[in-house]
Amino acid sequence: MILGIMQPYFFPYWGHFALIAAVDRWVVFDITQYTPKSWMNRNRILHPTQGWQYVTVPLDKASMSIRTCEARVLNPAAAGAQIVRQLMHYRKRAPYFAAVIDLVERVFANLPDESLVTLNTAALAETCAYLGVSFNYEICSRLALDLPQTMGPGDWAPAIASRLGARGYVNPAGGRTLFDPQAFAALDIELAFLETGNFVYPTPGYAFEPNLSILDAMMWNDAETIRRALLSLARATKATTTLKRD
Repeated sequence: MILGIMQPYFFPYWGHFALIAAVDRWVVFDITQYTPKSWMNRNRILHPTQGWQYVTVPLDKASMSIRTCEARVLNPAAAGAQIVRQLMHYRKRAPYFAAVIDLVERVFANLPDESLVTLNTAALAETCAYLGVSFNYEICSRLALDLPQTMGPGDWAPAIASRLGARGYVNPAGGRTLFDPQAFAALDIELAFLETGNFVYPTPGYAFEPNLSILDAMMWNDAETIRRALLSLARATKATTTLKRD
């Protein structure tokens, strides 16, 4: 089993979904200290005139004194409506506008609670279903993993991977300096890194901005085009290692 572990980001960029496509099992990592003004409650889309703008989910009294699993959305219905309004400028030019708006509205309409983790996990699941990418996930705070009380940033992944019986762990390439390969090797877990590069596509009427939210990519590309790009990256990652999906 090949494992991926990431914090619950809000409609993250396309490389996040390439990582999901490269693994068999996904852990939504929500047990550490919450980071305000992070990708967990905001992301970037095109601005109506130039450059990009944030779309943000307001939180109820979020601070660094809480764990991520304790973060709560302030009025999810209003937050969803505001994000839809910010996406409306895509309507005249983006060919898949209607499908993306439907997806966003569906995510916010079906939330069982106000948890930010619930929202972001639902967004990942709906997006993966739309793109035809398998998403076999678990919420870390709901797993009985018996982890040490004190752990450094690079310690979580090997500890969780070992306890879940993973034989491989894949991380974005930007995290290379975070991990000690020997820590994984000692647990008989192969460590691999995903190099994403850029996913470039036409955005008629706008200047292209790289690595925006997956919402932007889905506005301009059909699901199969994005899926092929994601799977191509996933295959390239496995080709440089001995990892093979079960």
